[in-house]
Amino acid sequence: MKDGVYYSDYLQLDKILGAQELESDKANAHAHDEMLFIIIHQSYELWFKQILYEVNSVMEIMAKPAISDSSPDLFKVNHRLNRVVTILTSLVQQIDILETMTSLDFLDFRNMLRPASGFQSIQFKELEAYLGLRMQNRHGKEYYTSQLKPEDKKIIEDVEKTKPLIDLVNDWLERMPFFDKAEYWNNEKSFWSSYAEAYSESLVDAEKNNLSRFETLILGHEKKEEWNLSPRARRAALFILMYRDYPLLQLPYNLLNNLLEIDNTLSAWRFRHINMVHRMIGTRTGTGGSTGKDYLQGALNSHYIFKEFAELTSFMIERHKLPELSTALKQRLGFDI
Repeated sequence: MKDGVYYSDYLQLDKILGAQELESDKANAHAHDEMLFIIIHQSYELWFKQILYEVNSVMEIMAKPAISDSSPDLFKVNHRLNRVVTILTSLVQQIDILETMTSLDFLDFRNMLRPASGFQSIQFKELEAYLGLRMQNRHGKEYYTSQLKPEDKKIIEDVEKTKPLIDLVNDWLERMPFFDKAEYWNNEKSFWSSYAEAYSESLVDAEKNNLSRFETLILGHEKKEEWNLSPRARRAALFILMYRDYPLLQLPYNLLNNLLEIDNTLSAWRFRHINMVHRMIGTRTGTGGSTGKDYLQGALNSHYIFKEFAELTSFMIERHKLPELSTALKQRLGFDI
């Protein structure tokens, strides 16, 4: 009979709990807070591994040629993306623990870490790339891989060759079936003409320029290279946002909302990181050679991956002004089929 699984063997605690080697001890200059610094960053990397596990599983589902509304696929996607948001929220909160270390405590061992830096976290770079942050859109892209080992640099280059989550979501939105079925309306143009008219009437004088952006981003037909979302995908997303009260659109709405929450929690993490770095080292350079606080501020401002979904709120109108849907479409959206 096989022996039962033993707790510490199952978790390989001998490897995990033996993986903290203090550089300050090697230099015979013990710094008490270095243990905290190592454990926090090791726990970050473990959670990054879990996040990548969830994101990769979501990408496998979203890469399917079709996702049935009556299948468990969208529920799985939402459940796993929500888990990613919850983990990221926890990572933001863990900065509270790291901030129990004072700048003087950090200086006891900081210079012993050079050139190691969180900037060299391969998993975090993988996560950003899988979500859709590409090299050309990165702040400080000329520095982005310069501090990596060649084998780690290749990992990022290989991830950049894959279709990211934002592109998979764009493809999924473009497949939204309702606009292609004549039985749901006279034609798609009449619906969006009615919507555009209601939108135009909702704008105050200072917002009138939004109408030309609406015509380009929502009513257009061409996807510019710098865009993550095509006009067709934006129309589908806007329709989901505006008619999300219908049962069939609730899971799609939650999916879009989860993507926005990922952006929000990542930006919250970056913001807390900026404040912590400023408190710890002021205007000094990072251990990896970056400009420290200034680099992090630039990344915070430019590394929003799903911002095009957030920008759709510029084109929303009040519920009571929404164009009336046909009876056939309302029945379809309400599962009344």
